[in-house]
Amino acid sequence: MKILVTYFTQTGNTGKIAQAIYDEVSKRHEADLKKIEEINADSFNQYNLVFIGTPCQMGDLAAPVKKILDSLPKSSKYMLAGFYTHGAPPEEKEDYEKCLATFENVCEEKQIDYLGCFDCQGFPTPKIHQIVTEHLIKNKGYTEERVKQRFRRAKEHPNHEDEQNARDFAREVLSKI
Repeated sequence: MKILVTYFTQTGNTGKIAQAIYDEVSKRHEADLKKIEEINADSFNQYNLVFIGTPCQMGDLAAPVKKILDSLPKSSKYMLAGFYTHGAPPEEKEDYEKCLATFENVCEEKQIDYLGCFDCQGFPTPKIHQIVTEHLIKNKGYTEERVKQRFRRAKEHPNHEDEQNARDFAREVLSKI
């Protein structure tokens, strides 16, 4: 089986998870690890399985990932699994669950076999930190202290446990084939 692990990252968080997934799938399969900028929708046709990763940006997939997913043809021969990183703690799923829905909807619309999705918390860069802080205060009524607490927790991620969970997810996806 030929597998592509592709991802978009701005902070390195999604790249860490991509590497963990790649490390697992490449143990028994021919696999490539590529940044989303290195591929196009036609590239997917060279693979049996594609893992595609993204940061969650303002509650949904990052624009470069959405763009490539939108350009995928219907009834593709490959299967797809998604993964994403986000700054929200696990109990605040409403801040990132649209990512999951977008992966599911694209696969349904494009008639692509969808094998699941993995997510974990990640720490944003200072620029992204500021954008998210402003959004949380303005649109969600967070206090500055609540935002600080949220980012203190996120600073620890992705960690070794998150990377192990990503490898477990990769094995779970492979078991479905």
